[in-house]
Amino acid sequence: YRDLHTFELQAPTRLIEWARGSRVCVAGYGQSDGNEILQLIPPPTLLTKETQGLCPERDFKVECGGFSERPVYSLKYVPDTSLLVTSGPPDSSLQVWQMSAEDSDVIKSVSPIATENGTGQSWSKITTISARAPWVLHGSRLDRVQITEVESRKNVYTAASGGSEELSSLAFLDCNTLLLCCATGRLCLADVRQPQSLVEAVSAPSAPCSEHWCMGTRHGAQGLEPSSQPVARLSSKGLLTLTDLRKTSEFLALAKARVPSPGSGAEFLCVSWAPALEGCLAISGFDGTVHVYDTQSWDSSGREAEPIFVHKGHAFGGAGGSGDPPLVTVHTWHLQKPRTLLSAASDGSLHVWDWVQPCGKC
Repeated sequence: YRDLHTFELQAPTRLIEWARGSRVCVAGYGQSDGNEILQLIPPPTLLTKETQGLCPERDFKVECGGFSERPVYSLKYVPDTSLLVTSGPPDSSLQVWQMSAEDSDVIKSVSPIATENGTGQSWSKITTISARAPWVLHGSRLDRVQITEVESRKNVYTAASGGSEELSSLAFLDCNTLLLCCATGRLCLADVRQPQSLVEAVSAPSAPCSEHWCMGTRHGAQGLEPSSQPVARLSSKGLLTLTDLRKTSEFLALAKARVPSPGSGAEFLCVSWAPALEGCLAISGFDGTVHVYDTQSWDSSGREAEPIFVHKGHAFGGAGGSGDPPLVTVHTWHLQKPRTLLSAASDGSLHVWDWVQPCGKC
């Protein structure tokens, strides 16, 4: 490691979200009342673009916080605002939160966003954008995808019905184009300007129906077409696919990650592209580790890929609350520091780490 910071939270955490002023927001996912939502100030070394030397202050600090009466399974900061949107069981409704003003340390709940036929539906996957107005894209199934204006609660888009498959991930490719990933691995494109148009982009490789998939999209350089950025998909068996949405008849690359298969479920699967490293992605959700891969040498053979770095810090942190070894629940990349990632685990540990650059690699 080049650097490693740790912070112990009071409860298992499955969310890390960058917010205003390079703050970090986290939330708990326990089933009991009183799940914390916290905004943390990172260590000073993470607030500068350049790597500095020794710093006397190496810990996170809690800046403000609040409590959710329901488990928080998804959390997104609304860009250019002081708002957070969360979702979680027992239904598909969304909760909106106001982060504190300068004279307060409370994250306050404001009126929720109700969803059509929300009761009985699984929790909504969400993502946000502020290109025209603060929008949240949300849905639990392919036929329940909507865009809601966060501040007015106005519905601005409802996708055409494309089936009732469960959604695992969704993303804005730009202010008009949406990408939806089903748990089966099926990808669908939608256009805000054409509500009745829902196009299947590409299916997942032939796999057992029990396999669960998630996706990660990459934001390109200024002026680069979003559709030219490859989409990564990760399955619960560790299969990774890269897809160019401009040419969906074939895969850019196929690879097998060196990870154990999960014992049950795949709710913590996570794959993400590095924003400041060409061709690098990270995966987690199988055990107490985070794997980083350089995809630039991948082909369509599907052979096992060698990670360029494995973060094992959570695995050695002790057993979680259930007595089981800690499981990494989420990870995310620092927005400016190329090899810096944040990861959280089921034992409440939050790690920030930066690995030494291997020769000739990312």
